[in-house]
Amino acid sequence: MEASVDVDMSELENGMVTIIKVFHKYSGHKCKLRKAELKELINNEMNHFIQKIHENETLDQLFTDLDQNGDLEIDFPEFITLIAMVTSACHSLFVPDFH
Repeated sequence: MEASVDVDMSELENGMVTIIKVFHKYSGHKCKLRKAELKELINNEMNHFIQKIHENETLDQLFTDLDQNGDLEIDFPEFITLIAMVTSACHSLFVPDFH
């Protein structure tokens, strides 16, 4: 049974489902991202938060940093590391100014 965005779920739960769906959109049935797929995902889905990747060196470094198990693919837990890092880095853009 495929999970989908549901009005009964919380906003956070719907966001989590969206992250899972985007990962699988690019990783397909194998549930892992290769370099080209990671680049496409970042450039298409995260281009407001991460500068588009044009340089192979940038992609190579990011991929190496994320690929914790060294299998030359990014699995879902490794992908979540990227989501957490980018979300944390962008958090200040969405914090209300209380001064």
